[in-house]
Amino acid sequence: MSQTNSLEQLKQFTTVVADTGDFESIRAYTPEDATTNPTLIYKAVQQAEYKPLLEKAVADNRSSTLTGGALHRKVIDDLLIAFGREILSIVPGRVSTEVDARLSFDIEGTVEKARYLIGLYEKQGTPRERVLIKIASTWEGAQAAAVCQNEGINCNLTLLFALPQAIACAQANARLISPFVGRIYDYYKTTTGKEYVGAEDPGVQSVQKIYAYYKKFGYQTQVMGASFRNVSQITELAGCDLLTISPDLLKNLQDSTAPLTRKLDPAEAATSSIEKIDLDEKTFRWMLNEDPMATDKLSDGIRKFAADIVQLEKIIAQSF
Repeated sequence: MSQTNSLEQLKQFTTVVADTGDFESIRAYTPEDATTNPTLIYKAVQQAEYKPLLEKAVADNRSSTLTGGALHRKVIDDLLIAFGREILSIVPGRVSTEVDARLSFDIEGTVEKARYLIGLYEKQGTPRERVLIKIASTWEGAQAAAVCQNEGINCNLTLLFALPQAIACAQANARLISPFVGRIYDYYKTTTGKEYVGAEDPGVQSVQKIYAYYKKFGYQTQVMGASFRNVSQITELAGCDLLTISPDLLKNLQDSTAPLTRKLDPAEAATSSIEKIDLDEKTFRWMLNEDPMATDKLSDGIRKFAADIVQLEKIIAQSF
């Protein structure tokens, strides 16, 4: 009798999401949802099999009256929706599509872009229920998410590294958050020189704390652990609402028959001793400021995503 692989075991406790823009990887591991970001799309369009999507987005805009940066941003938006719709033809659930990281501190600009992206999906026949708009979890991002959620635009708050970010997102009634386990791990490994394993991993501990806070205080926002560096981080978070996992780690889980047990349980988390925090903008900014890791990784993540958007724009500019 064959043993159930670790990936199938994980799916019993957690909604598995593919963290990739690669269609074949998504088909191979049959996740419920898939999530993309500017870095993944930038890498994808440099591969031969995805060039037709870029070429179509450019061709569709050759007669546009827009010029320069406005034209390039329009092509990127069309490209994001093209990738999203292809992914939705493979997964039964949802796709996450990211707002331009350069809008991370612009409430109105983020809301406008979210409405526009959802509108593009709906014009092509994709219901908004199948799309999550990804927004950086700055204070401004959380406020933008609150507006979007009130309009039925579900949001995935990304680049999340600390509890105050998670609380702001929950207060905004965001559909879900993506705490970045691996980038927290990277920071502490670099600053301390220590190799963290299993439950002692600070990235794992951060998600455990956020999960407990949400379940104890009855927030409906879901927690989707992201940015994993190894299988251990994933197995320690089995039972989390969702986990978004890269193709190489999905393969490792699929190739393993190691037993996997549930580590996060909502009923148990609801009994946590964690205390409620009265969070307003001043408290958010102070708590974030007092966390060097979160401050550093949030700003670094926004810069990197913005840089990849700029690189995408350069590729598009060369296509006209």
